[in-house]
Amino acid sequence: MTTKLDIVSVGMVTAVGLDALSACAAMRARLDGFQQTRLLGSAGEWLTGAPVALPRNWIGEKRMAHLAGAAICEALEKAPEARGQTALILCLPEDGRPGRLVQDASGLLRSVAEFVEIDFHSSSRTIAHGRPSGIVALDYARRLLASGGVPSVVIAGVDSYLTSQTVAHYLSHNRILTPRNPNGFIPGEAAAAVICTQHRESGMRLLGLGMSRESASIYNAEDLPLRGDGMTAAYNAALEETGIEMNRLGYRISDLVGEQYWFKQSTLASLRLLRGRHEFQDIWSPGESLGNVGAAVVPLMLGMAFVAARKGYAAGNPVLIEASNDAGACGAAVFGLRAA
Repeated sequence: MTTKLDIVSVGMVTAVGLDALSACAAMRARLDGFQQTRLLGSAGEWLTGAPVALPRNWIGEKRMAHLAGAAICEALEKAPEARGQTALILCLPEDGRPGRLVQDASGLLRSVAEFVEIDFHSSSRTIAHGRPSGIVALDYARRLLASGGVPSVVIAGVDSYLTSQTVAHYLSHNRILTPRNPNGFIPGEAAAAVICTQHRESGMRLLGLGMSRESASIYNAEDLPLRGDGMTAAYNAALEETGIEMNRLGYRISDLVGEQYWFKQSTLASLRLLRGRHEFQDIWSPGESLGNVGAAVVPLMLGMAFVAARKGYAAGNPVLIEASNDAGACGAAVFGLRAA
């Protein structure tokens, strides 16, 4: 795919900042938004989470709409031309996930479009694959841009693990970080948005994208050992499209949430593809500050890379962004950082 896709503006709403600049500054400083919640652990203790401090205690789909809308509005402030003919792609938690706050995805999509005052385009859609939703959204966005139907695309992600049903489900599978379980994640919530267009002289350009599936997923019934085949294939496809080998990457940003499985998957993919002499490749993760923010994570990682490039502290160029989910879906995207 040779279609150009440039990211020209970003927005964030997180537990460490209600806009992209403050959130990225906090994450760069290794600050976190972890605090005691009113959700109970299996031993009756109050769980640690990373909630967003909103001005009002909105709940359910209304909370999701306000989170997503605020992130999109910030992104649109720096790219007001996108308020015209634009398609909105909304990344959401997986269908069927216990405690999922989104019951009517299409209704939420229209509510968010009305909230941010953009016309509802016929190509707008939702993508509900959890964490890797944003990788799928990038592929859809570049196809939309290639068709010439829209001059810009807004990719937004919103999610929350801070519901009693969600917490109960992951506690029952021993997946949440507690005093008795060090191999778990901290539930969080966030929203982020990026504006994509073509033929910009500055910003971030998509160079390559890959998607695959891991047969040894975290819940695989056959108890297959993890070899990292899915993420390795996603890396390889993205790098092949980019036209470089992995030793030429500057750094990576990953959706690591704290569980060993995801660290092992990312490490295996790197070990299997990294050859020859190379500089140190750092790996960043928003999970260190925000916990598990689900479908918001890819737009959030894109925002981290975008702000880092603009502020001059990116750990290299190009950057690879990766994400995967419990069902084994794996995705990777390589972006070139272009000076303003």
